Amino acid sequence: MQSTSYPLLQKVNDPADLRRLTRSELKQLSDELRAYVIDSVSKTGGHLSSNLGTVELTVALHAVFNTPQDRLVWDVGHQTYPHKILTGRRDRMASLRQLGGLSGFPQRAESEYDTFGTAHSSTSISAALGMAIAARQKGEDRHAVAIIGDGAMSAGMAFEALNNAGVQHDCKLLVVLNDNDMSISPPVGALNRYLAQLMSGQFYAAAKEVGKSVLKPLPPLFELAKRLEEQAKGMVVPATLFEKFGFNYVGPIDGHDLDSLIPTLENLRHLRGPQFLHVVTKKGQGYKLAEADPVAYHGPGKFDPAVGLQKPSTPPKTTFTQVFGQWLCDMAAADARLVGITPAMREGSGMVEFEKRFPGRYHDVGIAEQHAVTFAAGLACEGLKPVVAIYSTFLQRAYDQLIHDVALQNLPVVFALDRAGLVGADGATHAGAYDIPFLRCIPQVSVACPADEAECRQLLTTAYQQNHPVAVRYPRGAGVGKVPASDLQPLPFGKGEIRRQGQRIAILAFGTLLYPALEAAEALGATVVNMRWAKPLDTELLLQVAHSHEALVTVEEGAVMGGAGSAVLEALQAAALVRPVLQLGLRDEFIEHGDPAKLLSLQGLDAAGIRQAIERRYVLQGDQD
Repeated sequence: MQSTSYPLLQKVNDPADLRRLTRSELKQLSDELRAYVIDSVSKTGGHLSSNLGTVELTVALHAVFNTPQDRLVWDVGHQTYPHKILTGRRDRMASLRQLGGLSGFPQRAESEYDTFGTAHSSTSISAALGMAIAARQKGEDRHAVAIIGDGAMSAGMAFEALNNAGVQHDCKLLVVLNDNDMSISPPVGALNRYLAQLMSGQFYAAAKEVGKSVLKPLPPLFELAKRLEEQAKGMVVPATLFEKFGFNYVGPIDGHDLDSLIPTLENLRHLRGPQFLHVVTKKGQGYKLAEADPVAYHGPGKFDPAVGLQKPSTPPKTTFTQVFGQWLCDMAAADARLVGITPAMREGSGMVEFEKRFPGRYHDVGIAEQHAVTFAAGLACEGLKPVVAIYSTFLQRAYDQLIHDVALQNLPVVFALDRAGLVGADGATHAGAYDIPFLRCIPQVSVACPADEAECRQLLTTAYQQNHPVAVRYPRGAGVGKVPASDLQPLPFGKGEIRRQGQRIAILAFGTLLYPALEAAEALGATVVNMRWAKPLDTELLLQVAHSHEALVTVEEGAVMGGAGSAVLEALQAAALVRPVLQLGLRDEFIEHGDPAKLLSLQGLDAAGIRQAIERRYVLQGDQD
C-alpha cells in the first residue's frame, strides 16, 4: 500500500491527530480510510462488509470523544478495522489475522484503545455500563460508548444490560445502535421488524409535513428548521422501546453522514444519564460489490478489489459444514419430524439449501443461543427431532440450557458442533477447544468425534437415531477428502475401531487427528485406534488394547484438561488397570490466530509432533532403559 495514495490517512497516527482536522478533511479521511480497508483486506482476507459500513461512524466517534480516556466498546468487534487503522496500527494491517500479527477483533493486550476484548455478540452494553459505573465510583470524568449492531440486539444479554443501565441516571453511558439490517445472516424476528419500521422514515415524513405546513408562512423559522433537521430528528420520534428502558433515544440518523453524526454525538456528549443513538448504515458501503452481496463479502479471503470474488479454478474440497448441510436435507426428506435450528448462522452452518427446501422446518432464532437450545427442547417435548446447528464456541453461551432444559429431561436433541478445535484466523475467541470437557461431564449427553467427512455423515445419522442428547463435533474446513456415501447408514453407537495394528504403543485418536496419528504410527510401529466417541467411551475396546500394549497415547483437537484423554484415564482407573498414558491435545492456554496447520504444529498435534512426543516419552526412554 503506497502512502502517497492516502495523503491524510498517513498523517493520522492516533485519534489526537484526527481531532485536529476540519470537517471537510474528516470527509476526505473517511474516503481514504474506506479505500485503505478495501486494499488491506484484499491482501490479507478478513471481515470486509461490516468494516466498510462503520468508516464514518468510527471517524465521528474518535473525532468527538477523547479516546482512549473515553471508552469505546465495539460489540462483536469484526467491524473495528477502521478503528485499528486510526489508533496507531495502520502499518500493521498487513499482518491481520496472521500468527503474531493483529487480531481481527478488539484485544486489550494489543492497544489501549481496545478497551474490551470482544468477538461474541451482545456484550458491549454490559461492559460499557461497567466502565461508566466504575468512572462514577472513581470520580473520573469520562464517557463509555457501546457500539452494537441490530443483529446483536436480538440477544437477551443486551436487554438485560439495557434494563440495568436505564436506572443509572448519573453515569455517562452512550449506546450506539449501528442499524445495518444485517448481522451475518439477514436478521430475523419481531425486534428487527420494529427497527425496520422505525428507520423507514414514516414518523419523520409525517412530522416534517406538519412542520412544513406550520412554518412555511414564517420563512426564517422554516429555514432554521431545515438546517436543524438532522440534529433534531430525535425530537420527532415518539416514545420508543428504548425510552421505556430509561434511555434518552435519538435517531435514526444517517450513519454515513458526518454532518449528522458529529453534531449529534457532540450534543449527546454533554448529556448525563443513559443515551441511545440509532444510526443507520449500509454494510459494504462504498464498494459496490460488497453492497450488492454483503454476506459473500462478510469474511472473504484474498481477492482483487477491481474484480471482486472469483470462483476458484479447481473445485475446493467438500467441507464438513457442507457434509452436514447435505445430511440435514437428506434426513429431513426421510423423516418429517426433523426441525433445523440455527442462532443466526445460516451460511456458516451450511443451512442455506435446507431453508430453501424445507422453509417450514427451518428456524433462525437470531443471535440467541440460549433460546435456540430451550426452543429445541420444547420441540423435542412434542415428539419432533430438533437438530441445532451451532458453532462449538457459541454453544458455550447456552450451557445452563443445555444442562437444565435438554440433558436433565433427556430430550433427543442433536447438536451439530461446527468449528470444533482450532479455527485459524479467528483465534481464541472462536476456537472450539472446550466442548469435549464441558459436554462429557453432563449426564445423558453423548459426544461423537468423526475422523473424516464420511464418518461425519454416518455419525450424524447415529446421533439422530438416539433418544437422548448427542453432540457431533467436527472442524472448520475440509478433512482428508473422504467422500461420504449417499445413504443414511449409521455407525455403531459408542463403538470405535482399530485402524492399524502395531506393537508396544497404542495411539487412541479422537476425531480428525486420526490421520496424523496414522502417519506417526507408521514410523513408530504403533497401533492406532479410531475411538469415534468421547462419550460413551468404547471401554471394551479400550481395555482390550490396554491389556495388549505397554503404553497408551490419546490424541484430540481439544483441551487436554478434562478431555477425551481424561476419560481414558478415568476408565482405566475404574477397571483397576495401570498403564502409562500420554495425553496429547490443546495445552492449557488460549491459542491465538494464525494458519491452522501451523497452530497444530506449534501444539505438537501434526504427525511430526505426535511422533516426537511419543519418542520422548516412550521409545527413547525405553531404549535407554
